Amino acid sequence: MNTSEDQGTIFPKGERASADYFTGTTWIKSLVPNDDIFNCQIGNVIFEPGARNNWHTHPGGQILIATAGIGYYQEKGKPIQLLHKGDVVKILPGIVHWHGASPGSAFTHIAVNPNTQKGVVEWLQAVTDEEYNSAG
Repeated sequence: MNTSEDQGTIFPKGERASADYFTGTTWIKSLVPNDDIFNCQIGNVIFEPGARNNWHTHPGGQILIATAGIGYYQEKGKPIQLLHKGDVVKILPGIVHWHGASPGSAFTHIAVNPNTQKGVVEWLQAVTDEEYNSAG
């Protein structure tokens, strides 16, 4: 099993993410806090194996940059995509989606939230185990 401790991450773990919006253990380290000059928020997110966030949207869109491990990304109504180190996902504003680690590997990504003057995130319901386990 691959854990975040052996992935060689360059940023510290940060704070544990809220169980209100995440299933499993997830750590978030703010790299660039939101402000009204850059209108951009950037964070390093470490998902332990099996961890994921709830379904959600970003009014200003989001960019994910996979930096370690094997992750999952899914848009509502589409199949789960596997993410590997070096993959980049551009998520258009308002797209309902979730992301997290695969069952057998921790996963780390940098989350870039641009256009934050439109809002940062709108949280929705948790991803069910059935939805999570639908990766084929």
